[in-house]
This record gives sequence, structure tokens and C-alpha cells, in this order.
Amino acid sequence: MLGIIIQARVGSTRLPAKVLKLILGKTAIERQIERVKRIKTKGKIILAIPENKEDDILEKIGKKAGVLVFRGSENDVLDRFYQAAKKFHLKHIVRLTGDCPLIDWQVCQRLINFYLKNHFDYVSNVRPPTFPDGLDVEVFSFQALEKCWQNAKLKSQREHVTLYIGQNINLFKVANIVRKGEDLSALRFTLDEPKDLIFIRKIYRALYKKKKFFVLDDILKLLKEKPQWLKINQNIKRNEGLLKSLHEDNIILES
Repeated sequence: MLGIIIQARVGSTRLPAKVLKLILGKTAIERQIERVKRIKTKGKIILAIPENKEDDILEKIGKKAGVLVFRGSENDVLDRFYQAAKKFHLKHIVRLTGDCPLIDWQVCQRLINFYLKNHFDYVSNVRPPTFPDGLDVEVFSFQALEKCWQNAKLKSQREHVTLYIGQNINLFKVANIVRKGEDLSALRFTLDEPKDLIFIRKIYRALYKKKKFFVLDDILKLLKEKPQWLKINQNIKRNEGLLKSLHEDNIILES
């Protein structure tokens, strides 16, 4: 059984309650869920959230949206994923973060298809990234997740679900999917700062009524017409949360 697990919480810091911000009348997490539902591979969609009372609203939103909800540790996100996968008897896991209301279901489908047709432990489009930040997808086996859960000790490895895999690449059979054509990793489609919300709302207002489930190519075509929009949030560093966690564990990334 394949499961798409979307991790989300209300207690974000840089943009408080970012998953609850409205985009054309619906919360950001609802917009992401409706896009994820376009993925054709049969499987369960699970919203994995903390047990905190402030996250009760996310449970209501998830159930209303017709997805499964799992509640677990707030900070040990690796354990939250592992326990969710175990509860729902998942053999394969797609990991998405809940700050991606522009997630491209076609990109997700491409990674899932590649993973299922081959025999990798872990497939992603982020090691290294060539897609815009906010279109990140990871697919991995339950066995790989369990190995991480058993061996990851650092706080950063528990907070960032697949960090252990990236730091111990020799222990896993991995593959990375790259975008055909231009490297777009410098573009920012994620929701983590107030400027990101301004950018994402502009994209939705311009595209949603014409094509409800617009994809990356539609956004790129729009940005050619509106290049000034790219300046809204282009000065924000990618993966700020991860870099902060690594710093707290005294880990320095090689440049």
C-alpha cells in the first residue's frame, strides 16, 4: 500500500499559522490537498499533524477534505511519519510538507511512477534540487523509513524526516529526478514567509479560474508575462528551517 503523507502544523514561526492562510477563500492546506488528490496512483492520503490542541483545526480540515488524519509528536517528525506509516500499513511513502500550495501533481506522479518501476529505497527531486522550492517530493520504502527511525539520533535528524538518508547515502539505494531543461531551483514557490503568501496568492488569482489544477508549465508561462512577480520573494534563502536545525546540532554543510 502506498501512502501520501503531508506533514503540517499550526505552530510555524516565520509565518504563524501559515497552513491556515486563505488563498481564494480556502486555507493553504486545503489548496494543497485538492492538488494532491489529482495524483492518479491509488493510495491513501494522510495528514500527519501534532497532538497539540492548536492543531485540532487541522484535524477538522483534513476530515472535511476527505483525507485520513494521524496525530503524533510535534518535534520528532520522523516518529510521526513512522507511526503513521505503521498504523496505516504503508509499504511505500510519499512525503510532502504542508507549505506547498503550488505542489505540482504531475511532478509527484513522475516520481511515484519512477520509484514503483524501479527498486530504489529512496527517490526524490531535491538531492540536488532542480525544481522550484515548493515542488519538493520524496518517495521511499517503509524499510528505509524504519532504518531512519531506528538509527537517527540527532535532533535535526528527528525533525527532518529523511535527513538521515542524505547523511548516510551509502546505506540506501537512492535516485534523484532532475527537471528536463533549465534548473529552476532558484525559484521560490513555497509558503514560509509573508512575501511567499503574496506571491502565491497572485499565482492563484491569475490561473485558478482558467485552469483549476494548473501545473508548473502554466506558472512559468505566467511568470514570463509577469517577471516582476519573481522579485517578491526571491531574496529568501532556501531551506532556512533545515539550516537552523543543522546549526543547532553543530553541523556545517559543505559549500
